[in-house]
Formats: sequence, structure tokens, C-alpha cells
Amino acid sequence: MPVPHDLYQDLNISKEDIQQKRTKDPLLDSLINKYSQADAEVVKAETAQSDAPSDDALKKLKERRFQVKEKIVQQLQASS
Repeated sequence: MPVPHDLYQDLNISKEDIQQKRTKDPLLDSLINKYSQADAEVVKAETAQSDAPSDDALKKLKERRFQVKEKIVQQLQASS
């Protein structure tokens, strides 16, 4: 069963640290919101049965989620 990715675990950073950084960095906040939305779309697509997307569509959703995560990593590195 598909589950949402744990961004905090992937980044090896606590939720509290991210929340603190989000309040000071509007771009980071926006990127994390985009990541959450992209992750939700992937989980929804993976659990869809009757209207399941094609493999290519699912791959594109996962790629978009990955790209947003990469931007988050870059933003975290730039702000430290």
C-alpha cells in the first residue's frame, strides 16, 4: 500500500527544525507546500484503481516530487 514519503526523514532533519526555517524563509515554506501536494498526488495515483494513471503519468508525478525535493535541499543549503 502506497504511503506518503517522510520528507523530514529523507532530509535527515527534524520537523521542528524545518518549521523554524519555514517561518524565516517564505521560499522554503512554498517549496515544502509544493512537495506535500506533489507527494499527495503520487499517493493518490498509486492507490487509484478505476482511473489509474498510465505508468508514464505516474513517473512524471514522481519526477516532479523529486525535483521539488531537490529544490528544498538547495534552499536549505543556501540558508545555512
